[in-house]
Formats: sequence, structure tokens, C-alpha cells
Amino acid sequence: MILGLSVAAFTAVHVTLSLLGIASGVAVLMGLIGDRRLAAWTAVFLATTVATSVTGFLFHSRRLDPAHVVGLISLAALALAIVALYRMHLAGVWRLIYVVDAVLALYLNVFVAVVQAFQKIPSLHALAPTGREPPFAVTELVVLAAFVGLGALGARRFHPQVSIDGRRHP
Repeated sequence: MILGLSVAAFTAVHVTLSLLGIASGVAVLMGLIGDRRLAAWTAVFLATTVATSVTGFLFHSRRLDPAHVVGLISLAALALAIVALYRMHLAGVWRLIYVVDAVLALYLNVFVAVVQAFQKIPSLHALAPTGREPPFAVTELVVLAAFVGLGALGARRFHPQVSIDGRRHP
């Protein structure tokens, strides 16, 4: 039991949060590229992605493993993105800090989803049973390249005119 839920039920909650984080994160990323602040999507993305990382630490483990490291990096990136957006209102360098850290958090969530897909989906697992085979490496490299490209595009295009109260001005 984890937080009063069976491991299967808790896993379902964790996976649901992760998928919501990915879906809302894609919307936020498209908003960055289109120079649009999508406040509601952003709030959902940040909340569900923080919740995904936090719930990941609640699974029983006796040692620090790569999943924990990814979770710690994600939480650090999310903390910076949240501060940049809600405290610093994207002023000056905080705009770039927000974009980089939001995209990094989304990438890490997708990275873990790809890892899980190769572990859990039989046809993918057959292609890369240890996670060290070329199909897995190529997939992760393509995902990384896509996020680097889209993140750079978002950083270049996202220039909201925001006052100290957080409202956008033309």
C-alpha cells in the first residue's frame, strides 16, 4: 500500500498524472512556440508534472536509482520554472530560465515514458530488452533532438510582454 492505495492503484494515479503532464506540457510548448501564454494549461502542466515527480519517490525502493535522479532534476527544473513564471513574472533572464526549465521538465517526463514503453510494451521490449540496444538509443536520441529543437524555437519566439502583476500587455 502507498498512501492508502494498492500499488496497482497508486501506479495508475502516477501514470495518469504523468500522461496529463505530458499532454498539457505539449500544449504549453506549442504556446511557447506561438508566443502565447496559456495560463490554465501551464498551471495543469506544472502541477501534474510536480505531482508525477513527487509520487515517483513514493514507490518502494531501497536505493537511489536513475529514476530518482531524473525526479530530482525534474523537481529542480520545475522549481526554477515556477519561480520564473509566478514570482519573477518572466522578467529579463527569467523568461529564458522559464522556457528552458519547462521544456526540460517536459522532456524528462517524455524520456521516462519512452523508457517505460520499452519496458512494458512487448513489441518494443523485444526490440530492446535491456534498454541498451540501438532501437532504444535511437528513439531517445530522436526525442532529445526534437526537444532541443522545439525548446530553442520556443526560447526564440516566446517574448510575452508582462507587467509586474503578471498580466500580458500588447
